[in-house]
Amino acid sequence: MAQITLSKANTIIKAALAKGVGMRPLSVAVLDAGGHLKAFQKQDGASMLRFEIAFGKAFGALTIGAGSRTVEKFAKDRPHFVEGLVAASGGHVIPVAGGVLVKNGKGEILGAVGITGDTSDNDEIAAIAGIEAAGFVADGGQG
Repeated sequence: MAQITLSKANTIIKAALAKGVGMRPLSVAVLDAGGHLKAFQKQDGASMLRFEIAFGKAFGALTIGAGSRTVEKFAKDRPHFVEGLVAASGGHVIPVAGGVLVKNGKGEILGAVGITGDTSDNDEIAAIAGIEAAGFVADGGQG
């Protein structure tokens, strides 16, 4: 099975940051399918806790196997479920859009990308651009 190599993770980050030109400073985390960090970059001027937020968006997507937009929907529709996810993950799950699954052409989950810094919608747009630039399929749970 294909995997997210360091080179591919860096391609994702570079393309995501390029897509984010004109947005507020972005921070991008790329995780493998096991939830391990492959790469992270934080643009100059990004505020505190951006690593934790970007990581948490990607981690949350991996936790439920759907983009973090779905985790955000669950937070509204099933708050006790998401409270449990956050607690079980040691606080790593961030239930906000901007975490996008990375899949191969067969639909297998290879990892996730989490972006923070702008609106959740713009974070997600940048994540999708990065994933697609690296030749993968993006699944943000857009519905």
